[in-house]
Amino acid sequence: MNWAPIIVSLKLATVTTVLLLVICVPLVYVMYRSKKLWVSVVETFVTLPLILPPSVLGFYLLLLFNPTSGIALWIKNSLGISLLFSFSGLVIASVIYSLPFMVTPLLAGLRSLPKSYHEAAATLGLSSFEIFRKIELPNILTPIISAITLSFAHTIGEFGVVLMIGGSIPNKTEVASIALFNEVEALHYENAHQYAAVMLAISFSVLLLVNFLRQKHINEAV
Repeated sequence: MNWAPIIVSLKLATVTTVLLLVICVPLVYVMYRSKKLWVSVVETFVTLPLILPPSVLGFYLLLLFNPTSGIALWIKNSLGISLLFSFSGLVIASVIYSLPFMVTPLLAGLRSLPKSYHEAAATLGLSSFEIFRKIELPNILTPIISAITLSFAHTIGEFGVVLMIGGSIPNKTEVASIALFNEVEALHYENAHQYAAVMLAISFSVLLLVNFLRQKHINEAV
């Protein structure tokens, strides 16, 4: 078995998860604090990849990342980065595709906190952001870890979106799921079994961690 696709998948999942955490923490803060109707619209767009077929999302991203499109052309001229059939394009597509797996647990965790936390901290003169950073975030560590692990696992298992955006370039955009498909298509079932076993082990480990943390959180709450 060639380990390069596994390495590309792990690299993609790691970079995507870090970017998602950086992007989603302030995004969730704004969504959590705001009472405006636009929050529902933003939340709908954020969670859309949960039910949208990957091929549909991949198709629109393919059009967006096309070298002739305005955004892709601007990024190419400004940063020298080509989005189509590149690792950079895979990262952007993966961030969009895995966005709900980071936002949903974080937002649910914040919304489950007692209102008394914010009210008590506000009486001490703390600003809204200080309350969020010093009190609310430390009290949703389990949802944070769940969001990180689920985002990582979801990115590992991507297929449709990454295939349309990155293709199957060895050592560059060929991730484990695509390598598995290629091996099956070539009737190399032994190699396919190996890729499938590695992905199964990673997915099982991540879900086991999430369920363990959830059960621990439930036990602590009782």
